[in-house]
Amino acid sequence: MMKVVTLQHIYGKNRERMSGLLKTLVENELKDLEVKIEISITPENWAEFSLEGDDEEVSANFLTSRYGTPAVKAEAGKVYIGFLQSFGEDAFVVNIGFPVKVETEELKALGSGKPKQLASRFGLIPHLPVEIEVFEANRKIKARFTKKQLDLWWGWKKAATDRVTVNGATRSEIKSAIKKTGHGRDIYEIERLGLLEHAIVCREKTDGPGIVAAIGHRLKSEMGVIIGEAH
Repeated sequence: MMKVVTLQHIYGKNRERMSGLLKTLVENELKDLEVKIEISITPENWAEFSLEGDDEEVSANFLTSRYGTPAVKAEAGKVYIGFLQSFGEDAFVVNIGFPVKVETEELKALGSGKPKQLASRFGLIPHLPVEIEVFEANRKIKARFTKKQLDLWWGWKKAATDRVTVNGATRSEIKSAIKKTGHGRDIYEIERLGLLEHAIVCREKTDGPGIVAAIGHRLKSEMGVIIGEAH
């Protein structure tokens, strides 16, 4: 038997539901392999998989490359996958296995303003997956978002349509909320960002804040809005 701790954070009130969703997803991804999968939650709230069977090693390698593993320490010059944890007065906090600050100085690539203002402008909410590069790791860890990450956010901002970011909800829950509120034709697609993190892409004439107002009470989620500048 092999165990793999993944960089998939289990959060929210219904942790059992979230770990169940992740287990179903992984079972589907590994359905062609001879492996039995169990999932548990570590004290730090990471998803841990127990793998048993002829293909447990292949499965472990797949899970590590697909979901990453929590970092134990940061090394200068390395890129890390993590998730947005919080937005403070002077930094974005990104969890890569432990919290790392991306300070105001390194957020200038997103324009002017305090971290909370920048997060609001780009529709950034906790738990969205991100990629950072550590450029100093002596007594103090210094990190910045990778060009790929910044390009994604600027792509959202410069788009011809608004986007709504949602955490803690499945694609089908978001679809259902949109349908029930009669906004089906106002949505272009739902982009998957993480396991329970998505971006709702609005159509050209649709107002992102209006979508939040309509579906917000139906989803127990945090939401952000990016107003597309090209429309």
